[in-house]
Amino acid sequence: MSELIFEKIATILSTKKGIDKESILIESSFEDLGLDSLDAVELISDLEDEFNVTIPNMELQSIKTIQQAVDGLQKAIGS
Repeated sequence: MSELIFEKIATILSTKKGIDKESILIESSFEDLGLDSLDAVELISDLEDEFNVTIPNMELQSIKTIQQAVDGLQKAIGS
C-alpha cells in the first residue's frame, strides 16, 4: 500500500506543482521539493480526498516529508 500512496503523492506533485516526478524521493522533505506550508496543506487535502480519509489536525502539523505523508495516510486508511 505504501508504494501506491507514494506514487499518488508523486503524481499529484508532478501534475499540480510541476515537480519532476523523478526528483521526488520517499525521503524528500516538502522543503527539499520547494513546497511551502500552504502547498503542503493542499497536498494533504488532495490526498485525503483521493483516499477518502481524514488525517487529524494534530498529525497534519507534523507531516514535513513524503515518508511522513505516506505513514499518515497508511494510518488513516488503517493498513
